[in-house]
Amino acid sequence: MGLHAADDAAVWKLDETRALVITTDFFTPVVDDPYDYGAISAANSLSDVYAMGGKPVLGLNVAALPPDLPASISSEIIRGGAEKAREAGVIIAGGHTVQDKEPKYGLVVVGFVEIEKMLLKSAVKVGDHLFLTKPLGFGVITTALKQSIAAPAHVVEVVSWMTRLNKNASELALKHNVKAATDITGFSLLGHGFEMAQASGLAFNLVFDSIPFLAPALEYAKLGTFPGGAADNRLFYGNHMQFSPNVDETRQMLLFDPQTSGGLLLAVPPEEVKLFLDSASNLNQPVWHIGEAVPGEGITVI
Repeated sequence: MGLHAADDAAVWKLDETRALVITTDFFTPVVDDPYDYGAISAANSLSDVYAMGGKPVLGLNVAALPPDLPASISSEIIRGGAEKAREAGVIIAGGHTVQDKEPKYGLVVVGFVEIEKMLLKSAVKVGDHLFLTKPLGFGVITTALKQSIAAPAHVVEVVSWMTRLNKNASELALKHNVKAATDITGFSLLGHGFEMAQASGLAFNLVFDSIPFLAPALEYAKLGTFPGGAADNRLFYGNHMQFSPNVDETRQMLLFDPQTSGGLLLAVPPEEVKLFLDSASNLNQPVWHIGEAVPGEGITVI
């Protein structure tokens, strides 16, 4: 599996039952604390393996650092990534660093997946229930931080979510016969959701009031603290969306908000929903039921 499938990671078949999952991601800082930045970037890099239903096992650092950056800062970035990888059971086996004017950090990640249990964007079925495993609003809050208007408590909250691994969410999906998933990152809920619906040849109906947002997200959205990617997402995906009149412009834009290290979007078979919710509670894994897969095209938000 490669570019033709537009899925979350590359997959290389090893034998009749197992495959390698390979992915990479890196980005510039989204928070001020270097340790948190490293941990967020690592969690984000690992997420694509979880989104495929795989188990990450090996990572390589990828970093571009300014030559005048103090060693105390660069080492904290690397430490944040290493400790998040350790939490996931992943070994950092080396990597590569170059010089650049602005810091960039992430991981190459290799994992294994059982072929029969692999999660795909294209495997949604009509009637599947759509669940999200992290709230939204990361983009507007981190942009507010860049503009020096974010409250410290709000930064702490968004960092706690961005550093949260999608490990339990992926294991929950595999336990309950989920076949379709993706992770919500830079293309926003609507962008990644549309890719999933389009690949599966159907449509999504989403209920806005059921979609989780961090409490301060709407507050910052009303101030216009959207990252540039939100407008790009709307421009690229907007023609495939229909919004109920009660979903105003600000709330629409929140659905186009790019996420960093966001949650998984899972398509859960209807017969599994009750057991899925019970298991999520037992795992202390948050899940929100946000909609359903239906015949048609595009996404409708009511």
